[in-house]
Amino acid sequence: MTPSKCYLNALGILCSVGACAGEVKENLQSGKTNLTVTDAFSEGNPLPLGLYQGTLPDIPLPENKWQSRNNQFALAALNQITEPVSSAIARFGRRRIGVVVGTSTSGIAESEPAIRQWARTSEVPADYDYGLQEMGATAQFVATVLGVQGPAYGISTACSSGAKALATARRLIRAGICDAVIAGGVDTLCKLTVLGFSSLEAVSDERCNPFSKNRKGINIGEGAALFLVTADASGVELTGVGEGSDAHHISAPDPTGAGAIRCMTAALKDGGVQSTEVGYVNLHGTATALNDQMESLAMYEVFGSDTFCSSTKPFTGHTLGAAGAVEAGICWLMLSGDGKEPLLPRHIWDGVADPELPDLKLVSADHRPGSSLNYALSNSFAFGGNNISLLLGRIK
Repeated sequence: MTPSKCYLNALGILCSVGACAGEVKENLQSGKTNLTVTDAFSEGNPLPLGLYQGTLPDIPLPENKWQSRNNQFALAALNQITEPVSSAIARFGRRRIGVVVGTSTSGIAESEPAIRQWARTSEVPADYDYGLQEMGATAQFVATVLGVQGPAYGISTACSSGAKALATARRLIRAGICDAVIAGGVDTLCKLTVLGFSSLEAVSDERCNPFSKNRKGINIGEGAALFLVTADASGVELTGVGEGSDAHHISAPDPTGAGAIRCMTAALKDGGVQSTEVGYVNLHGTATALNDQMESLAMYEVFGSDTFCSSTKPFTGHTLGAAGAVEAGICWLMLSGDGKEPLLPRHIWDGVADPELPDLKLVSADHRPGSSLNYALSNSFAFGGNNISLLLGRIK
C-alpha cells in the first residue's frame, strides 16, 4: 500500500543569514540581516547581495565535472543531515533512495571564466568540464556522494525550482517509486544572474524593501536547503501542494494574481485545510513593483488581512532556484519542535505602505500567532508562471 502522507524529516540549510538551521532561525527571529555590498558580480556597480561567506567543504570526488561552488553548497547542507540520511539508506536500501534538486545556476559561475577564455583565445581551459553547468549536475553529485541508485535529477523552473523539487519528492514516494528522497534547492551567485536581473531593471542598489511604496527591486542571493523526505511521521508534514503554469508572460506575473490565487487555493484544498487555520505565510515578496502588487492582491483574496505574513528576502536575498526550498526551510524551522508561542520571521521594510496595495498583516518585531502554529504556507512565483505554494503542517 502506497503512503498518502509525506514528511520533511530533516533539514540542512545555509544562506547569507546562517550556516545551519539554528543560526538561520536565530537571525530571522532577531531581525539580523546580512547582505554584502560588492561589485564582484557586477564590475563597477556595487550591489547588496545575499553572499554566503562561511567555510564550505571540499568536494570528495576527483572528477572536474563535480568541482563547483553549487556542489559545495549541496554538500554543506547534506552534511547537516548525515545521520538521518545514513539511517534511511541502511533501512530502505540504495535503490530506493532518490535525489531531486532544484537549481537555476548549477556550475555556471565556473563556466563564466572558461567561456571568457574561449572568447579571447578560441580555447577552453584544459580542466574545464561542461558537465559543471548542467542543471542536473547537483542532483547527480549528491547521488554519487551518497552512492544511492534511485531516480536522480534536477528541476529548473526559475524561482520555483526548489519548492517543485519537494513536490516531486512527494510524488515519487506516493507513487511507490522511492521510500526516501533527498530533495530541495541549491543556487550560487554568478555574473549571469546578477547582470541578467540588472538588465531587466529588477535589481535594487539598496536592501530590498518588499511591499513598500518605495520598493526598488530584488537583491540576488545564494543558498541551499536539502530535506530528507519520507512517509515517516517526523519533522514537519508536507500537507498540501498547489502548482500552476499559467504562462502569462516570460518574466512578468499575471497582474490580477490569478495564478497565485490558484496555487494557494489548491494547496489548501490538497491539504484539507481552511485558510483560517494557516498561522503564517512566507511571501514570495521580491520587492519588485509587479510581484508585490499581484501577490498582495492574491494574498488578500485567499487570506484577507488577518493572517501573519512576511517576506524573508531582505535576510537572504532572492536565492532564485533555491528560494522555494530555503523558504520552505524557514517554515519548517517555525513548525518543528514544540512550537509554543513561536516568534515568526519579521518583515523587514521601511514601513511606508503602498496605498495601491491591499493591507496585509506583515509580521513586526514581536508578532506571535497567539497559540501553537499548526500550518504555514510558502509561496514561490517564477518566470513563465511556474508557480507553486507549499502547505506545511506541524505533526500533532
